[in-house]
Amino acid sequence: MAQDLFGSSLEERLRRRAPLAARLRPRSLDEVVGQAHLLGAGKPLRVLIEADRLSSVILWGPPGTGKTTIARLIAGVTAKAFEPLSAVSAGVKDVREIVERARARLGEHGQGTILFLDEVHRFNRTQQDALLPHVEEGLLVLIGATTENPFFSLTAPLLSRSTLFRLEPLDSDDVRALFESARTDADRGLGDEPLEIDPDALEHLVDRSEGDARHALTSLEVAHGLALEAARERITLDDAEAALAMRALRYGDDEHYDVLSAFIKSIRGSDPDAGLYWLARMLEAGEDPRLVARRLVILASEDVGMADPQALLVADAAADVRDQPAGAVPVHLRDAHYPGARKLGHGEGYVYPHDAPTGWVPQEYRPADLADRVYYRPGGQGAEAGVAEILERRRSRVQNDQRDEEGDGR
Repeated sequence: MAQDLFGSSLEERLRRRAPLAARLRPRSLDEVVGQAHLLGAGKPLRVLIEADRLSSVILWGPPGTGKTTIARLIAGVTAKAFEPLSAVSAGVKDVREIVERARARLGEHGQGTILFLDEVHRFNRTQQDALLPHVEEGLLVLIGATTENPFFSLTAPLLSRSTLFRLEPLDSDDVRALFESARTDADRGLGDEPLEIDPDALEHLVDRSEGDARHALTSLEVAHGLALEAARERITLDDAEAALAMRALRYGDDEHYDVLSAFIKSIRGSDPDAGLYWLARMLEAGEDPRLVARRLVILASEDVGMADPQALLVADAAADVRDQPAGAVPVHLRDAHYPGARKLGHGEGYVYPHDAPTGWVPQEYRPADLADRVYYRPGGQGAEAGVAEILERRRSRVQNDQRDEEGDGR
């Protein structure tokens, strides 16, 4: 009895120490926020789960959309044994062990087995081929979760034997509903006395969640903690922005949209060194190259046009990004389009180059400690010769302005 009480107490303490996103994980299909096209009343995935008639499926969607949550809910209602595995750390040996248990289970008790394989795209072709026969014969019901396009990451035989369900990013109303649950659920949420949140802070967190429930709740929890630590009665926009900056983002201290904003504005301002720097930062951090390509297509159409047909970029910039500290995005280049950004000074001092007669103004497009680095050196042939002349004139103008400022300071 004492051991049971100890175990119960330990479990309760661990639960309360868990991150907000884990504490608020849905306990039933009705608690799932989003994915109504799959889990709404009478929708296909819900019908199969509730009837315990699920055959092999692939759950495909961005991070934080509920893939693991759905798998856990299936584990809670199915009569089959549930075997979870992560493709990040598992291999063929682990699959074989599960297969052995599944055969014994089926032979001795007539019980089937569900294999939940998280990050299924991390299995290579050989590993997927080793799994295929057991899925094909029905010994294992596979639930694969992936953020990658399964048509590229999974073998055709495995994919053809599975039903594909695509999960969508949460919309703004879904994220707001999550935040409301966090504030109103005294047992699993932000506590007995959750703080109010300023409207601009709320919208900032919603906008930056990118449809990712885990990201949204983690950011809210950090913002809540910062407000409590500062003895404030409300979560402010400063708290929200600080929470997002403290999150383990792909860009370190910089936020996704701020880096994109600096990248676009650098090219718009005809600063190839700055443009290459921010491009290298994104690629080095693991940004999706397709996203960068889409932004460049838009920029080429809206900002460059026929003004300059030369589009060669220098790949060497990535090495410098690795070696140098990742400086913060200058405030005047930061994304100033979301509500409340201007209060934080974002965009202050930015001069729109297209308003100038020449389409160029002397302003800094890189972190101050990298302002003197040169990533692009045009050649002397063809159109690049003209580019070289233009860049030299502009660099000389900037240097002269800096010398004049230093002289005035003395």
